[in-house]
Amino acid sequence: MHAARVDRAQRVRAHLAESAEVSGRVAADLTGAILAAADLVAGAFRGGGKVLLCGNGGSAADCQHLAAEFVNRLTKEFPRPGLPAIALTTDSSVLTAVANDTGVDEIFARQVETFGRPGDVLVAISTSGESPNVVRAVEAAHAAGLKTIALTGGGGRLAQAASVGIAVPSSSVQHIQEAHLAIEHVLCDLVERALFSRREDRPE
Repeated sequence: MHAARVDRAQRVRAHLAESAEVSGRVAADLTGAILAAADLVAGAFRGGGKVLLCGNGGSAADCQHLAAEFVNRLTKEFPRPGLPAIALTTDSSVLTAVANDTGVDEIFARQVETFGRPGDVLVAISTSGESPNVVRAVEAAHAAGLKTIALTGGGGRLAQAASVGIAVPSSSVQHIQEAHLAIEHVLCDLVERALFSRREDRPE
């Protein structure tokens, strides 16, 4: 019994240590890409555009999370106007209608074609970087004149297809998702600071 408890504790420590190592590599290797992505999003909002987001499974949850941070706010300590962001993962009628009539690969592309306008930004999230419906959404976004940001794992074609690719250097879906969440929070923070004066940024 004691050995089993030790083994479980080791798994906890190992998971968190590996996650921290991935986060360290993100900070070392991807800061420039994260800053570029924040500039794209801030520029879209500043120009009267919006952000569309797409992804599957856990990445769909990330889309809804980041959209909520933009529409509401990142922290209660910094009130600000809402920023227009739409998760393309939430309307079950649209998703199932397109999947039934055209195919699952088109569920996001169809919405991008419908809602996207030049000056908007699409945030496409896929841990593998190979999700066909997310890749199609990026293709549709470029055809419609949108800029695109890809949050991916260490492989796949999505990061290369996007205007800005942020490819987390890991093959573990769990650690990629953990890093994506941290990146999403940083993106929101950077965009808020670019668009609105935060109290700690003001001169005394």
